[in-house]
Amino acid sequence: MKISERIETEILDVEGLDAIIVTDPYNFRYLSGSDSEGALLLTRESLYLITDSRYTLAAKKAASPAGFQVIEYTAQKPLKKNIATILKSEGLSAVGYEDGNLTVSEFKKYTEVLNGLTLHPLGDKLDMMRAVKTKEEIICLEKAESIGDIAFKNILPYIKPGVTELELTARIEFEMKMNGAEGLSFDTIVASGINSAIPHHRPCEKKIEKGDFVTMDFGCIYHGYCSDMTRTVVVGKASDEQKKVYSTVLAAQLAGLNALKPGVSGAQVDAVARTIIDEAGYKGKFGHGLGHGVGLFIHEDPRLSPSERRLMKAGYIETVEPGIYIEGFGGVRIEDMCVVTEDGCRSLAHSSKELIEL
Repeated sequence: MKISERIETEILDVEGLDAIIVTDPYNFRYLSGSDSEGALLLTRESLYLITDSRYTLAAKKAASPAGFQVIEYTAQKPLKKNIATILKSEGLSAVGYEDGNLTVSEFKKYTEVLNGLTLHPLGDKLDMMRAVKTKEEIICLEKAESIGDIAFKNILPYIKPGVTELELTARIEFEMKMNGAEGLSFDTIVASGINSAIPHHRPCEKKIEKGDFVTMDFGCIYHGYCSDMTRTVVVGKASDEQKKVYSTVLAAQLAGLNALKPGVSGAQVDAVARTIIDEAGYKGKFGHGLGHGVGLFIHEDPRLSPSERRLMKAGYIETVEPGIYIEGFGGVRIEDMCVVTEDGCRSLAHSSKELIEL
């Protein structure tokens, strides 16, 4: 189905709108194929990409095949005035906007310029259009995750006492970029020793020591699409408690993967993994949700969390990433990015999840 047809049937008809303004950069790219700055204006009759002179040529190349007319705005006729002119010329009045993206200040500016028009918040309707991935998107996501697999394999020899978290971070990012990554999908996390008890620890000058857990959470961008994976290793021989924590997280992750399939809610999948952690004696040590959607943006809906009631569908991309975090001791997280299939899910990550002792 063409973009114009999807917008008309899934949003304009359902919401009773004449047009929508798209300002979120990920929805902008998803709908137009362009990563230009500016806005999209989508009506029942026409598709407009409105940008400035820095992006005009690139926007025409990327968006014209999808049927977009590229309009260049200027200081004399800025972005919002162009939108107002088009809406007035086509006699349109009911306009949807992305309330999750616009600041209060920007919204006020739109209401001033679009004086007299009815602005209707779209909520997550455009975001959820991106949730079910096409075959082409899945290929890009799988390639991005495979770059992470290569990076993980290549950095294992560098994980040793005396190496700092910052040095290991640089090596991971170097390996991803040397193997085809366009950029990072988020700031790389390397957390060693007691720092591994901090889920989103910022790498620092701490040196890795013998006996440390080392948790590495990293991802890259390939053709605009993100990857996300986490692995935890031990430097030296693991203690009995480290082995127990690790095996518990691994059991929870495998159970989550087994539970992820069409027709179950994100909350149900989360509960399967969380119950294993709780019953192993680590209740309260897994503070975040089990996972999240991934696509053009690293954290997309729907989620795998205690509050997620939406049901999984084939084509969703979800992370499954349970963890246990114990202050003063350390933590473990294991994460795969998966595609939901017709009867379950398939992991896009292939790095070993057995406990690695270096």
